[in-house]
Amino acid sequence: MPSYRNVILGGGVAAGYAAQTYVERGREPGSLCIVTAEERVPYDRPPLSKDVLAGGMDPEEAVIEEIGFYVEHDVEVVTGSRVTSIDVDGRTLETADGEAIGWGNLLVATGSQVRRLDVPGEDRGNVFYLRTAGDAERILGAAEDAATAVVVGGSFIGTEVAASLTDFGLDVTQVYREDRLLKDRPLTAEMSAFYERVFREEGVDLRPGETVARFEGRARVSKVVLESGAEIEADLVVVGIGVVPDVEIFERTAIEIDDGIVVDDRLRTAIDGIRAAGDVARWPDAIFGRRRRVEHWDCARAQGEYWARAMTGEDEAFDYLVYFFSDAFDLSWEYWGDIEGAERVVYRGTLDDGSFSAWWLAEDRVLAAFVLDRPDEERDAAQRLIRSGRSVDADRLADEEAPLPE
Repeated sequence: MPSYRNVILGGGVAAGYAAQTYVERGREPGSLCIVTAEERVPYDRPPLSKDVLAGGMDPEEAVIEEIGFYVEHDVEVVTGSRVTSIDVDGRTLETADGEAIGWGNLLVATGSQVRRLDVPGEDRGNVFYLRTAGDAERILGAAEDAATAVVVGGSFIGTEVAASLTDFGLDVTQVYREDRLLKDRPLTAEMSAFYERVFREEGVDLRPGETVARFEGRARVSKVVLESGAEIEADLVVVGIGVVPDVEIFERTAIEIDDGIVVDDRLRTAIDGIRAAGDVARWPDAIFGRRRRVEHWDCARAQGEYWARAMTGEDEAFDYLVYFFSDAFDLSWEYWGDIEGAERVVYRGTLDDGSFSAWWLAEDRVLAAFVLDRPDEERDAAQRLIRSGRSVDADRLADEEAPLPE
């Protein structure tokens, strides 16, 4: 049985950046192994719903490091190997093929699984979910012979996929149960109205407040029927209605599961030697004083890098300000913080012209900020003001002519 000092279970963003940092910090050759069910080395996921689906990037270009990097630095990467069980006492993983892999320290970076749409016809061949590079390749293959697409979901993935398939040349209809696009994720009603206007101008047929009743067609879906009775012709369907943490193999262990794997401020589980990172980790956010699990590239990257530093001598708490970014058409926005508990929002700039920032405040403290096509000083101020918790003058914050607080 092969055994390694450090093993990473999962082949996504956290794994890729953990390996990269581990190598940079001068690890012992042969001491790290990555085990992934995918048939490729770790890669970045954000390009899948953006450049890849728009036809401007090959999925292979999204790799974090080429295979030669792992060979050169003697990092073992076991691809196409699905782990089905874990023996915590014996410190081994067992794969679906019956192989065992031993570990001294284990990073659980299993990520998440897509939430499936439970309606008749969901299992048709041209109904897709986007999670992996393989998913993106299959969607692109179907798009080559398609003229129309229906995207189900109005959050990050839904908006990005709808924009990308429109750029690819398809007529896209986007269906979502919320009454507005990106509702509170993190868009306010005014911001959603701006986004919806842009999407409609780009040609996306938006159907807010609608849910799918069923998919119709023989071997393949040809029509999407909504609960309202409306019918939409479709050559392909992409569903993006969220994900759930991939924790199944840990449910019968002493690892605490509560909307993900519960870890401490150093990403440690209750079992010595096991930590978790990325979509699957639920960690204590010291800035906002609550536990959270973040499903975004940046957090997975940061936690993967943190684990590598911890394995190579550092011993400090994981310090992270929640950050998201998203791109759709020519709209590229960034967001920091947490809007929970906010009492009001002030805007800097003008929503109508697509260059503005939004600032969520509780009393006179900034809890969160959203920036779209704004000067770099606003990006810097957003992070600084949220972290500091200092008092600000809301009127000054909203005055584009006034300098931002130092």
